[in-house]
Amino acid sequence: MEHILAHSMPGNPRNSEGSFVKLSDGTLYFAFSRYSGSSSADHAAADVAAVTSKDNGTTWSKPFIVLKNKALNLMSISLLRLNNGQIAMTYLEKSAVPGKENFVDCRPKIVFSADECKTWSKPTEITDIPAAYFVINNDRLVQLKNGRLILPAAHHQYLDKGGLGAGIIKFFLSDDNGKTWKLSKDFIYPGQDFVRGMMEPGVIELNDGKLMCFIRTGKGSQYKSFSNDNGNSWTPAVPAPEFTSPESPMSLKRNPANGKLYAVWNDHSDPARIPNEGMMWKRSPLVMAESSDEGKTWKNHRILENEKDYSYCYIAILFNGPLLHLGYCCGGKISCDNPLQDTKLRTIKLD
Repeated sequence: MEHILAHSMPGNPRNSEGSFVKLSDGTLYFAFSRYSGSSSADHAAADVAAVTSKDNGTTWSKPFIVLKNKALNLMSISLLRLNNGQIAMTYLEKSAVPGKENFVDCRPKIVFSADECKTWSKPTEITDIPAAYFVINNDRLVQLKNGRLILPAAHHQYLDKGGLGAGIIKFFLSDDNGKTWKLSKDFIYPGQDFVRGMMEPGVIELNDGKLMCFIRTGKGSQYKSFSNDNGNSWTPAVPAPEFTSPESPMSLKRNPANGKLYAVWNDHSDPARIPNEGMMWKRSPLVMAESSDEGKTWKNHRILENEKDYSYCYIAILFNGPLLHLGYCCGGKISCDNPLQDTKLRTIKLD
């Protein structure tokens, strides 16, 4: 089953980077960035909106606004049901930096719902670092077995001449269900030959308690790093050749029904499937694979999308019994101004 969330149109030029949660009555809830105005750029005006499905993704409601933007932009939503039963939502808020023309403050915030997403608490800050630019992907908030919340981020520092520096991976940690946060002791630094640094990280907890961080790079594959102490310290990042990819993010989650890990990314291991030079970002094909040995090997590679004129990225994943729900950007065609304009909601029946 497939559903285009909302085709970009005048007054709503982009719908992207969302996350799922399943409500107590079985309703599926998908929150995303809904752009308004005329621009689909990352810093253009956007609110947090949502759609719901009461039939396991066969049909979806019309979008409705959840959080109104009071600055430049709200984007990159993560939804997660916490151990205490509440639902947490993290997102990035962008605003202008006073006194610094053309600089943008991009920082994570969190809200909570105790009534199954009907209402949300007042937003609170995750970091007190002033005027910072943190990139945190959608669907990245994780709660470990011991209850710790971990939110991985790429910190791009401002350059004196303007623009942003190479990304450094940092981890926001909370041991009280998101009320207060601290930074990890270790950060993950890029090599000197990484033009844009380490980008758009994600975290998965393995069965032995070790954490694996997977990282977007411009080096031809994802990179990975590990933590043995719940995210405080991390090993230097190394290439993950099993995830050959362009400069694009990957998503990875565990299926609670069978314990397997499932990865979704733009697999460039087959040169014949790589898009031509004219396609922005080359984020096709979109491939899914599974691992039964905690990421040591990956099998059953399955092409989800392979149109070379489209880009598929920023994946949200929800396991729902025998069903897998995916949400991902699917904009494209050479004439398209922004391959992130549209989002597809897709339901797959797993074997």
